[in-house]
Amino acid sequence: MAKYFDVHPQTPQSRIIGTVADSLRAGALIAYPTDSCFALGCRLGNHDALERIRSIRSLDDRHHFTLVCKDFAQLGQFVHVDNDVFRAVKASTPGSYTFILPATKEVPRRLMHPKKKTVGVRIPDHVVTQALLAELGEPLVSSTLLLPGEPEPLTQGWEIKDRLDHVLDAVVDSGDCGTEPTTVVDFSGGEPEIVRHGAGDATRFE
Repeated sequence: MAKYFDVHPQTPQSRIIGTVADSLRAGALIAYPTDSCFALGCRLGNHDALERIRSIRSLDDRHHFTLVCKDFAQLGQFVHVDNDVFRAVKASTPGSYTFILPATKEVPRRLMHPKKKTVGVRIPDHVVTQALLAELGEPLVSSTLLLPGEPEPLTQGWEIKDRLDHVLDAVVDSGDCGTEPTTVVDFSGGEPEIVRHGAGDATRFE
C-alpha cells in the first residue's frame, strides 16, 4: 500500500520532504508532481523500482528514462554537453524540457538507449520537486506517469493512489498537475531535433 503525502505547493513541509527522501534511499518507487505532469521516480541504481516503472508503463528497452536534476551542475555529471548545446540548454532551464544527450560513465547502462548510449535529463521548475531533489542530494530516475492505452497522464494524487496503490510505495501530492509532458529535444546528433512537442515552447529549437 502506497503512503500518501499531502505537500504544500509553495512551502513544502521539510519533515515530509525528509520522509520521502528517506523512503527513496530505502528503495521506494514514488509518484510525484513536476512542472509538466505527475511522474514516477526512484533513485539511480534502484533496479527493482526501474523494472516496476517498465511494468507500470509497458516500456521496452529503447525507452529513454530521464534523470531529473536539481541544477545544471548536477546535470553536467551525467551527460556530455559541448559549448553550443550548453548555451541552449542553460537558457531553457529550469523548465518543462527534457534533453537527450550522450551519457557519461556515471549513468548505469540499463538507463541508456542501448545503441545511442544517450539519456534524457531535465531540471524542473517546481517548488516541491526542487525541495525533494535538494534533500535527496542526487537525481531522480523518472518517467511520465502515463498508463498504457490512456491518452493523458493522471493528474490527481488521490486517483494515482487509488489506481496504483499496489505497485507504488508513496504518492507525493501538491495539487493537480498538468496533462502535457515535457518537450523533448534530442541534442545527441549535435543539432536539436524535436522528438516530442509538449509543455515547453519548442520554437526556440526549430
